[in-house]
Amino acid sequence: MPNNSEEKIMPVGGQAVIEGVMMRSPKRIATAVRRANGNIEVKVQEFESLISRKKFLDIPVLRGAITLIEVMILGIKTLQWSADKAIEDEEQKEIAEGKKVKKKKKKEGMSTTSAVFSIGLALIIGIGVFFALPLYVTTNVFDIEKQAFAFNLVAGLIRIVLFLAYIWGISFMKDVKRLFQYHGAEHKAVFAFEDRVRLSPENVQKYSTFHPRCGTSFLVIVMLVSLIFFALVDTVVMLTYGEISLFIRLATHLPLIPLVGGLSYEALKLSAKNIENPLVRALIMPGLGLQRITTSQPDDQQVEVAIAALQAALGEEYSSELVDEPQIDSLVIPETA
Repeated sequence: MPNNSEEKIMPVGGQAVIEGVMMRSPKRIATAVRRANGNIEVKVQEFESLISRKKFLDIPVLRGAITLIEVMILGIKTLQWSADKAIEDEEQKEIAEGKKVKKKKKKEGMSTTSAVFSIGLALIIGIGVFFALPLYVTTNVFDIEKQAFAFNLVAGLIRIVLFLAYIWGISFMKDVKRLFQYHGAEHKAVFAFEDRVRLSPENVQKYSTFHPRCGTSFLVIVMLVSLIFFALVDTVVMLTYGEISLFIRLATHLPLIPLVGGLSYEALKLSAKNIENPLVRALIMPGLGLQRITTSQPDDQQVEVAIAALQAALGEEYSSELVDEPQIDSLVIPETA
């Protein structure tokens, strides 16, 4: 947890990638991966959020929706970069074993257009499974179509069950287990930075893998906010038109998903600022509980990778007093994002 110092802590966050961690600060994005030879490779991008560049966009809810879009694009691109590095290592391993490897055209990373396409496809699948399907099941199985709160409560519970089943199912996959360990390493490194301790593996390992600002907690908040928000929307629709159906629900709920995301983002920020409040702690407990699945205890080598990513994201002028520099094989600095 942050200490009681009045000094403002630079906001940082990140995500796990394949055999690595991405960290984001207000000015940089850094992705560090552990290569097959044992070294750490780091990619750094200068990045400034659209909200920082266009101050008129920095208003509640809207800034949340914009931030979520930016995070998704950056997340897909950094995940692709880490995947490319993993493929390179696998190809080198096959060559060393005397196997024939088909030469692939070297790419400089995923373009923003490709990232947007990937996100669009993922959103279509996600909305279909976790949004439309619960509405369809609730409409056709339960006789509560005109009871706004009861309908959205049941649909919300179905949505949560589907999401938990998905997370629990993938948690048994070998690669996902590694991903969840790096997720834990990311949380530990962020906690240690917020506490202003020297960022060594020994110090970082003392911290929890559960962080209140985690994307996992955000998804839980989205589900809770959507339950209440869409119950209000349905009430307004029924009062206005006197009836409601599956088609009307889809037509009114779908366009409002970005608004739900923005509201949920503000709720997450508020909870992080008031973490000691008993009510806030009670509200974030489901998200922290879910992190028992989505984060795992990392080893020291994985923590080193998280520290390397955080160091690069902070920049030399900010990290020099906090970081015991791990072994970094190469530093790649492309054009501004």
